[in-house]
Amino acid sequence: MAADVRLAWQLTRGSDRREWWRVALTAVGAALASGFSLAAATLASVRGYRHVSVGSGLLDNPGERSGVIVCLLLLLVPVLGFLGQCARIGAVYRDRRLAGLRLAGATPAQVRRIAALETGLACLLGSLLATAVAVPVLLGLWAEPTVLAWVGLALVALGVPVLGAAASALALRRVVASPLGWVRRVRPSGGRGPGLLFAGAVVVVLLLALWAVANTSSTDRGQLPLTVFGLVLVVGAGTVWLAGGTAGLTGRLLAARARSAATLISAERLRDDPWAAARTHAAVLLVTIVGTGFVGVRQTFLADVHAMDREGHLGMRLSFYTTGIDLTAAAILVALAITLSGLAVGTAESLANRRRGLAAQVAAGVPRAVLGRALLLETALPLAPAVALAGTGGMAIGIWYASVAGDHAAPAVPWAALLVPVAVYTCCLLAAATSLPLLRRSAHPAELRYA
Repeated sequence: MAADVRLAWQLTRGSDRREWWRVALTAVGAALASGFSLAAATLASVRGYRHVSVGSGLLDNPGERSGVIVCLLLLLVPVLGFLGQCARIGAVYRDRRLAGLRLAGATPAQVRRIAALETGLACLLGSLLATAVAVPVLLGLWAEPTVLAWVGLALVALGVPVLGAAASALALRRVVASPLGWVRRVRPSGGRGPGLLFAGAVVVVLLLALWAVANTSSTDRGQLPLTVFGLVLVVGAGTVWLAGGTAGLTGRLLAARARSAATLISAERLRDDPWAAARTHAAVLLVTIVGTGFVGVRQTFLADVHAMDREGHLGMRLSFYTTGIDLTAAAILVALAITLSGLAVGTAESLANRRRGLAAQVAAGVPRAVLGRALLLETALPLAPAVALAGTGGMAIGIWYASVAGDHAAPAVPWAALLVPVAVYTCCLLAAATSLPLLRRSAHPAELRYA
């Protein structure tokens, strides 16, 4: 095992530019996951009422504190999607390197273990950076942290690299590298693979949320955030199959009715591998549902709170409620930014893996402008109906909340929530468009020399 660790370290140090991009982005994702988990673990270690100098009293009581913990753990869902995209960067070159290890005498199991350790080292770097920032912040806000708080910090700092290596090993379980450089992937027959992997991560995060809520709030107070958490994750698991099914259906329909070269190219790509879209679009749909529902809830909630404030019926200061709703909005924006980053990384990696096919199309006379439109259509076509459906679900949540919670203000239909799906869809197209400069460099006939 020690020899495998040393070899993984040497391979990481000798990586080329593409591999360093993967290491850097994986470390960023691990740092985000560690940061959210460290904050959740620290809050979970606090028992009973305790005055906290930040948050306008939002972190003082156990009930509200459990809601913040659930929000932090929900942010791990888009981070998991981002890390999944980062793991695919340079997959072709990494497969060739694994084949080289086989040629040097390594067994298939040892090759997979070395590749998993490379991911673990990148996750360790991100985890250590996040911990190095979290410890001074914790000491600045909490004069004497409890033993439970330090134990939580240590478990997160060590657990994120271990989980990263385990996830990489799981992703490589179906990969067999031959000594001659050929790599055979045994794909699942349907779309269950991405869904089951996502569901497994959901179960882990759900157990963490259950433990956190049970240790920070009373039975009555902990039911609502945990119920919301479970519902959001169930919806998120469903979006994996929704994204893949929508992409496959869109590809089949357009392939038979395409009237332009760009549409035909994108339709064939979607029909050939619809679950590639599921890996990138599932988190987008989840953020759309949550964001649309939140805007509807926020409109009703603020109208109700301001009406109660004018009547003098608020139990806490107005800033207590507005700070909570603003922090939730900030968390959703952070989740959207992480999701869009994962989408951009996935689109760029897809181009890098297909650069020889793209070069062949350019050499055959296909204009680069057509390939650029096909790239955007690969994102736009399957995402449009899925985002519309996700926005409808989020809108239903907002209308339901307005009908049952508008006690002190007249309930109104939250029409502003309809802007969220449009904004998310536009941002996704812009994120995909960031790969167009890479397309111009990748789709060069000179790439055919290495075919």
